[in-house]
Amino acid sequence: MSQADHIHLRCPGNMGLIAAFVQIFFPNKQKSAKYAGNWDPKAKQPFSYKLQKWILSNTFLTRNMQVLVYGDWKNQTKNIKPFFTATYSQQEIQNSEFSIQNKKINKPIHFIFVGTLSSGKQPLYAIQIVEAINKKGHIVSLNLYGDGVLKENLEYYINQNKLYNFIILNGNQTKETVLEAYKKSHFLILPSKSEGWPKGCCAEAMFWGCVPIVTPVSCVPYMLNFGERGVLLKENMEEDVKEILKIIHSNSAFHEMMEESSTWSRQFTTNRFDTEIKKIIEYK
Repeated sequence: MSQADHIHLRCPGNMGLIAAFVQIFFPNKQKSAKYAGNWDPKAKQPFSYKLQKWILSNTFLTRNMQVLVYGDWKNQTKNIKPFFTATYSQQEIQNSEFSIQNKKINKPIHFIFVGTLSSGKQPLYAIQIVEAINKKGHIVSLNLYGDGVLKENLEYYINQNKLYNFIILNGNQTKETVLEAYKKSHFLILPSKSEGWPKGCCAEAMFWGCVPIVTPVSCVPYMLNFGERGVLLKENMEEDVKEILKIIHSNSAFHEMMEESSTWSRQFTTNRFDTEIKKIIEYK
């Protein structure tokens, strides 16, 4: 750090925690930090995470630093800056291969889940929601992409309830395979308990016109404009299914959400990301 022109931290993490303490001794150095986790002040988190957040946002201990966080939170110190992550360039978006398919609510209604099969991502709740919609008389499909400790439990549930005709565990797949699934799917369903900037699933699904159905954790409500660009789950089966059915029963409502979510996600290009990073490095 003593020899660096610019100090950059990535938190939360073990090295991030050590670096957060060490950077205090270099108050005149230009610094930045990316907090890649949940910045929500009300979130339940380990003490070490809270400690890192406290140090980074304390402008007496942490000087000449801009802290990049996911979401726009109230009552933050002046060094806390809302930021984003990007996957595609402006040039790629303008390519015809990146155009959004004109999706309509038809049969079957395609759902997708992308994430680890763990308790934190709650894949069983995703399966049960689609199961409930099927019982309402709708032809549906749910493709789950990812692997994890709950795989055997989910397989057992699917077999016991005879859901194997429309709920498929695909395991880990290539990026290209998942991308094609986003393009064809109507909805992403992700009842996750915690997220930072869920670019690998929620933001990317929105990019491809896949309407997100997600829990209101971290900056997700901000991403969905508090329900304008997708469905925020309440984790009450009856209420959640009712909200989803409202969209399924209206092609216009689905199309509006699809357009809103895609337009919002496509503003965050790698070109814009590079420009904003340069501003951070050149900040005086």
